[in-house]
Amino acid sequence: MTDANAPNSEAEFDVDTAPGDEAPTGHTIASGLRTYLIGLGLAVLLTIFSFVLPSTHLVWAPAVPTALIVFAIAQMGVHLVFFLHLTTGPDNTNNALALAFGVLIVFLVIGGSVWIMDHLNHNMPPMNQVMAMQQ
Repeated sequence: MTDANAPNSEAEFDVDTAPGDEAPTGHTIASGLRTYLIGLGLAVLLTIFSFVLPSTHLVWAPAVPTALIVFAIAQMGVHLVFFLHLTTGPDNTNNALALAFGVLIVFLVIGGSVWIMDHLNHNMPPMNQVMAMQQ
């Protein structure tokens, strides 16, 4: 017979926490520090690779911008996972949706700005014609 007041393993850590607070999961400070150090190491390596890559001949010269974009996206991933602790767990659904919405807004603003500037550039007369109209 089990005691109704005895905590079971699932309900033991079922604590209501505020957003940003970590639930007590039994992780030690050393495991948290190890996670931060792994993230720091990966971030430093990606930064070093980003600075060294253009000055070497390891990548075909026209592909260097693409490689730098890949390193930048990897750097963002390292920061999101190791420092902001964004995971795919059910408790991070709101964080992932907020991040996706932020990325959508940034792409809309940048894409819309580029679209408007291209449209204006296409429809504007050359500068010598504009200057001739003012005289």
